[in-house]
Amino acid sequence: MKNIKNRVCRSLGLGIVFMLLWSSCQDLTDLNVNPNGIDPETVHPNLLISTVVTETATRELGLGFGDIAGVMQHTQKDAWFEDHNNYDWSNQSWSGYYNILENARLMEERALDLGLPFYVAVAKVINAYNFGRIADLWGDAPFTDALKGDLGGDQYLLPNFDTQQEIYKGVIAMLQEANITLQGLTNDTTVPQDVLYQGDVMKWRQFANSLMLRYYLRVSEKMPDFGSAGMQAIVNDPGQYPLILAESDEAALPFPGVSSGTSWPSNTVFDGSNGSNYRRIKMCATLVDRLQELDDARLGVWAERVEVPMVIDPDLPAGSDEVVDGVRYIASDVAEGKPVDTDPEYVGIPPSVSNLPSEYNLNPTPGQQSYNPHVSFLSEMYTEPSGDFLKCRLLSAAEVQFDLAEAALKGWIGGEAAGYYQAGVKQSLAAWGLESSFEDYISGPAAFEGSLAQIIEQKWIASWTAATEAWFDYRRTGQPELTAGQFAVRSVLPLRFYYMQEELSINTLNASAALDRLEATPYSQADEANSPWSKFWLLQGTGQPW
Repeated sequence: MKNIKNRVCRSLGLGIVFMLLWSSCQDLTDLNVNPNGIDPETVHPNLLISTVVTETATRELGLGFGDIAGVMQHTQKDAWFEDHNNYDWSNQSWSGYYNILENARLMEERALDLGLPFYVAVAKVINAYNFGRIADLWGDAPFTDALKGDLGGDQYLLPNFDTQQEIYKGVIAMLQEANITLQGLTNDTTVPQDVLYQGDVMKWRQFANSLMLRYYLRVSEKMPDFGSAGMQAIVNDPGQYPLILAESDEAALPFPGVSSGTSWPSNTVFDGSNGSNYRRIKMCATLVDRLQELDDARLGVWAERVEVPMVIDPDLPAGSDEVVDGVRYIASDVAEGKPVDTDPEYVGIPPSVSNLPSEYNLNPTPGQQSYNPHVSFLSEMYTEPSGDFLKCRLLSAAEVQFDLAEAALKGWIGGEAAGYYQAGVKQSLAAWGLESSFEDYISGPAAFEGSLAQIIEQKWIASWTAATEAWFDYRRTGQPELTAGQFAVRSVLPLRFYYMQEELSINTLNASAALDRLEATPYSQADEANSPWSKFWLLQGTGQPW
């Protein structure tokens, strides 16, 4: 943390042109020798807003389309898979989050100096989002004394770890302040540097309040009175607390797609991996199978059909294995003792199925350069640098509606859970261009049966490419019921990130106090308290998820 506090990473704001808004963060320690640099004492907030928004969004996508998609069994990888499939994690740094927070702090300070309340409020929303993620992922962490290294002294250079509970309360307080500040503003000025909402005050209020709803629900099991009262206040006063209720208002950032740093991460145009980054990501069987059971049209948007289906023909002579008219026919003995999925349309890789996942489903070319024609690739749109559906999704209308459905089901707010549930399904389908399938879907396989499990399952499906929230729902509810694969490093799903060794070594006293507040479980094993399988405050005493 010491280096974080000393860092004066005050990014060069990304320019007015949208493509440039996605460029890099400049280390402002160089400004003393850079005559062309921007002075942090005079920088205008509009040169920082795009940086804090885009970096927040790309980190969220990095989790939700990255290793957390593996945890939540949306995807699996058939090469370089250990972290993704098997939770083989270590030493997970939070420095990227604090870098964003440092820039947001500078934006807020300069906005206060210049009397620009819009930027003050946006900085609070960004701060809330990133401090919330730190608490979600690690638990206790520097908060009150964070980002004050310039003041010097051990209090700020080696800051205390606030408890997870204190951070969540602080996050909600920030969002309350942001909403109040924004409430007094009008959309009389566009802000082209605001790549998320272009200065739309109402949409930022919707984002802030929807994020607030997320965190009231997050803590509802541990602080039921606090959580339910907060949710009631939001729902009972929509004028004071507007929410993201429609797909058109979502906090979702598209890609310009003009360079590697501004493009969808698995694109094959700028990634320099000759398509490997795209090819090694596959659909997970857990999600594929459930979407097929529900006859869910979203599967056809997210995945490709298998290129070469397989048929096991018991009448073929032993050892027979040939492709005829695009179908691979094999004798029974060829498949004996091996997992084979003969679905003619979509096939996913089961979670943690093997330490050589590229061999799954009798792939004829296992290994690092694998090309498996018997497993579904992701949709070809994920080879593109940009596209209508290629977005960093920070918070969706579907999530808000499902949050309201859960709150209504538990009696914390008024309204019918069924109505919110249906709205959640509808908004998710709209987000993927499938509005026309809603009526058949909601009156058929997705008809509401009145259970929390069904609400969380649809929320899990809707979180495709943004699986982080689904992980957090799983932790507090145990839904959907997911089972770790046989080659995972533990037999249950992980719950948190490791504290990084640098923090443990430098800020030892405060980090040790935080470790003492973690609850080791039988799955913590040799990691002891600092384990992804230890429980922090949010889960302690809840009996969830296992």
